[in-house]
Amino acid sequence: MTQMTNQYTAHPEPLWRERANFIIVASLPEKGRFEQLWCRQLTESTFEVCCVPFFLYNVALGDIVETETTSEGPFNLRRVTQPSGRYVFRVLFPNVSAERRSDVQNRVIGIGGGVEWAIPKLMAIDAENQGIASRIADYLQIEEEAGRLAYETGKV
Repeated sequence: MTQMTNQYTAHPEPLWRERANFIIVASLPEKGRFEQLWCRQLTESTFEVCCVPFFLYNVALGDIVETETTSEGPFNLRRVTQPSGRYVFRVLFPNVSAERRSDVQNRVIGIGGGVEWAIPKLMAIDAENQGIASRIADYLQIEEEAGRLAYETGKV
């Protein structure tokens, strides 16, 4: 009999680290996988998300979320109670140089986006409004068509 170990994705440099004072957990679709989210505690069970999710869908920087206690423990994400209106993109770099990844990061920041890295090949992007999100999406589409990256939005 094999014992399954849970896997947690952490945020080494959350975008709003200075606001954060708590970490909650969100279950991912794959059994035994979780994402730790840096947050600012508002009440005993509600929090403001202070990082850009790497894998979690339909949650964005600045969202107000509610937690619950589950079999996995306390402070598990239950639902978004107040969306921030922000947009999330995720970018996977297949086989490109660190210099190229840095160029993409700098371009996204120049457009007005915020960036977090999970691993050297996975970047999460925050866009605070639709105008910035549209410009970032246009840029990422061009890069994807050129075969330099693959991207998705954080909303389904």
